[in-house]
Amino acid sequence: MKMKNLLLTVSLLAATVTAFADDLVPLKTELPKPLFVGTPVPINVPNLEPELTGKRPDFLIPAGCVNLAKGKKVSSSDNDPVVGTLDLVTDGDKEGDEGSWVELGPGKQWVQIDLEKSATISAILVWHFHSQKRVYHDVVVQVSDDPTFSKDVTTVFDNTTGTGPDKAYIETYQGKLIDTKGAKGRYVRLYSNGNTTNKLNHYIEVEVFGKPAA
Repeated sequence: MKMKNLLLTVSLLAATVTAFADDLVPLKTELPKPLFVGTPVPINVPNLEPELTGKRPDFLIPAGCVNLAKGKKVSSSDNDPVVGTLDLVTDGDKEGDEGSWVELGPGKQWVQIDLEKSATISAILVWHFHSQKRVYHDVVVQVSDDPTFSKDVTTVFDNTTGTGPDKAYIETYQGKLIDTKGAKGRYVRLYSNGNTTNKLNHYIEVEVFGKPAA
């Protein structure tokens, strides 16, 4: 009897794990064409992760997640971008050609996406600039229901030099995928502080995969 109960318990646990796994699907997104132009500036930054080569491994997210950022309103610490307009951040265009990105001024800057309602977020994909190999400094990504980000803030990525737990990375056409581990919030804010080529900040596209919170 004890053996039968044990086998039943193991069977139920296996079924539960299988059911959970069946609810996860690979994140799917359209990638832009690879594009490298010009001569890259030598990259010498501390705590740099290995450069991504080949296709990024599949990242699993709950079935039913969609890009909640598509077409949503974007605000910024720089109200007068050097190049482009803020709506480029969520317009669906991820190409590296001129005219596809917004360029913010030097120093620490941020862009913020209003998802319009609170959501459970599983992953964020960000393309800063990918027509040249470069690293953006002090990249921080946060989620909150507070539009001022003064309270109840969840930091999902932080590679601030010297203090951040995450590594710096080289930009590619595949974008940077951030595991947000189900963070909840209506607003997504992304910081950067110049890059290894110049002091300016760029955003081509940001995708936020999740579901509206119940």
